[in-house]
Amino acid sequence: MAGTPYAVDRGVVLRETETKETDKILTLLTWEAGKIGVIARGARRKNCKFAAAAQPLAYAEWTLYQRKDWHYASDASTLDLFDGLRGDLTALALGCYMAELTEAVCPEAVPAPELLRHLLNGLYALSALHKPPALVKPAFELRLLCLAGYEPLADACALCGREDPAEPVLDTVQGVLRCRDCGGGGGRPLCRDSLAALRHIVYGDPKRLYSFRLGEEALGRLTAAAETFLYAQLERGFGTLDFYKSMI
Repeated sequence: MAGTPYAVDRGVVLRETETKETDKILTLLTWEAGKIGVIARGARRKNCKFAAAAQPLAYAEWTLYQRKDWHYASDASTLDLFDGLRGDLTALALGCYMAELTEAVCPEAVPAPELLRHLLNGLYALSALHKPPALVKPAFELRLLCLAGYEPLADACALCGREDPAEPVLDTVQGVLRCRDCGGGGGRPLCRDSLAALRHIVYGDPKRLYSFRLGEEALGRLTAAAETFLYAQLERGFGTLDFYKSMI
């Protein structure tokens, strides 16, 4: 294709759709171009040189060219396939949910390096560090919402200002913390440990996002609060989440 300008960018495959006989349409989240649709011609052929890179959750360096509103794949070399996920169906299911969730909050064709970095770190935590999926899930959800502009106010009760709320509750609609007795109704109850974990996720060093530990009950409270908060803010469900839940 003489005269066609090419661009090289690194990105993760968020989603694939099979089309025609041997092609795929990929949704990539890249460093430079953000979330883009890419037509990968021949990606389903056995001898395709970038077949490995054109699979969900693969992180690769892509050579692309553009025609009108579409990008086309010319070549790709894999950087990380997150092999630790491929042998653990539960971790793989969670990774696919993380990718779908990232796609849902990411704008089209706008660089979103923090979102991409967060996704890569989450996949690495599951694949290489073997962090428990039950811990990774709420931490990933809450931090992603923070990066997408839905950060909850968790430093003190929104009504009385108390930093150590009595029987803390996360108001998942308003996105604020409050004491149970301060009124407001609804919300998800937390405990001392789950509130500490919530604050670690929202306000802590992102490099240490998955470094906390929780007992089963506290983790259950955090998980319920994160999932309810996410649903209240995004107002939609996720098929990959349903599949993940069927695996646990």
